[in-house]
Amino acid sequence: MKLQVLSTPRAAARLAAEEISRLLRRRERTRLILASGKTMVPVYSELAKLHRSGKAPFRRAETFNLDELRLPADDPASFRSFMERRLFSKVDLPRRRIHFLVGDAKDPAAESRRFEEELARAGPADLALVGIGVNGHVAYVEPGSSLIPRTSLVRLSASTVAELRAQGLRPVPRRALTMGIETILQSRRILLVATGKRKAGVVAAALSGPVTPRCPASFLSLHPALTVVLDRAAAGALRF
Repeated sequence: MKLQVLSTPRAAARLAAEEISRLLRRRERTRLILASGKTMVPVYSELAKLHRSGKAPFRRAETFNLDELRLPADDPASFRSFMERRLFSKVDLPRRRIHFLVGDAKDPAAESRRFEEELARAGPADLALVGIGVNGHVAYVEPGSSLIPRTSLVRLSASTVAELRAQGLRPVPRRALTMGIETILQSRRILLVATGKRKAGVVAAALSGPVTPRCPASFLSLHPALTVVLDRAAAGALRF
């Protein structure tokens, strides 16, 4: 594991964006798994700046998003809409290379299989950008006695619903489609970004506690190429 602690959330976001931009410049065809959510807003802002300066070319990239709420793609609260606002509309990523779960699919199981098949055809992602929830979830793989391995329909935990509500989402869907933990761990590299004091305890549990389904993000520590980017507040409870 490579751990990098920065002084501020903005500095952490800048470093994460630079990691992605270097990969985009180095590989002719880059496959990325991307996350949504509040932590990623400054990361995508920094990526857009790098793109404008010619340092983050997306024209040969291919993207898959981790998850989607049970909402239509054009709903302003959907993660597809979030990605359009925050990144897709600001870079030269070809539309045909954007892969997203259909959140309001009538048959969630069939939609999950379709998405896994698209991932399999594309091959392992070069990098998965992920965050961590205050309850330890990664994507929407929620804490429990066991973890979903592959893309599935899940029920959101009460703490996740509260977190979404605190971010201003109304009404809050109770279900989502999400990649499973094994799907995420198949990526060649994983980049975990976390900022803020509220994440300090769960970051410590994920990185230095036991690997347990009670903290799904702890499974990321098993990956041989994990990079963790934190601000000072999110790193506050780490003890190595």
